[in-house]
Amino acid sequence: MLSYSILFLIIALVAGVLGFGGIAGTATWIAHVLFVIFLVLFIVSLLRGHIRID
Repeated sequence: MLSYSILFLIIALVAGVLGFGGIAGTATWIAHVLFVIFLVLFIVSLLRGHIRID
């Protein structure tokens, strides 16, 4: 998930440098959404690792 976020961020940077504003904005938005999903899943996995269910 994090690798996809970084990939879309790189796509957004390249598109921004080349002047494709719409594509850059969309790729930035997708990268942001994927990063937030990654953070939520990461926090959930940390919490599940510390909670013991017997």
